[in-house]
Amino acid sequence: MSVKKIPLRQCIGCGEMKSKKEMLRVLKTAEGDILIDATGRKNGRGAYLCPSGECLKKAVKSKGLDRSFKMAIPKEVYEALEKEMEKLGF
Repeated sequence: MSVKKIPLRQCIGCGEMKSKKEMLRVLKTAEGDILIDATGRKNGRGAYLCPSGECLKKAVKSKGLDRSFKMAIPKEVYEALEKEMEKLGF
């Protein structure tokens, strides 16, 4: 019996490697919209965050989303992500 490989992703806030299922996927769609992908299956460029407000703050400070999506991210987007995370219970 072979051991099933668990996909790991790096948090853009704290830099820790965790399993894909433990993390939140932040998605940039083809239209340029940035949102949280709860399913992890939507089309677009993805970046991963630990489900904590602390990691989101670190990502804002270190400009992790800016680097991941290769574009400047406006403050309104970070505020919207924070509200979405609160809605999801993180």
